[in-house]
Amino acid sequence: MQSSEINTFSIPQRILHWLTAALVFFNLLLPDGMNEWHRSMRRTGSATADQIASANVHAYVGIGILLLVFLRLVLRLYQGAPPSTSNEPPIFRLAAKVAHVVLYVLLLAMPVTGMASYYLGHNSAGGVHADILKVALWAVVGAHVMGVLVHQFYWKTDVLRRMTIG
Repeated sequence: MQSSEINTFSIPQRILHWLTAALVFFNLLLPDGMNEWHRSMRRTGSATADQIASANVHAYVGIGILLLVFLRLVLRLYQGAPPSTSNEPPIFRLAAKVAHVVLYVLLLAMPVTGMASYYLGHNSAGGVHADILKVALWAVVGAHVMGVLVHQFYWKTDVLRRMTIG
């Protein structure tokens, strides 16, 4: 970690953040290929080539998310992160830290449980992935976006700028 205090995220950190966000939203909003594959496997024990290809897209995007999150964590450990804004009440600073930890855990657990289900056939992992972790991820992402909006429009801090234009 750098010894001097930084005021914004590095360009690689920002790029990885937005790439991760785009892939997460892609998989959260468009899981149909995996759902169709899963339904077909449950009903008939087989899937069409199109269903397999669609499920593979979902799986490969999940693997991409896992790799991007790993890179983000390495960069964060190496480059650090800007300090919390002084305008933010201490309880919200704590909530933000907890939310970020939970977000990283979910972004790691989602692909792992998805791979355990899809590639290894662990149906219970698939249930955890689709029924529990997905709902938790939506909630944490929603809280994350709301936190950014509160910073931008209520506390009028530079939190959004630090993750966009620097």
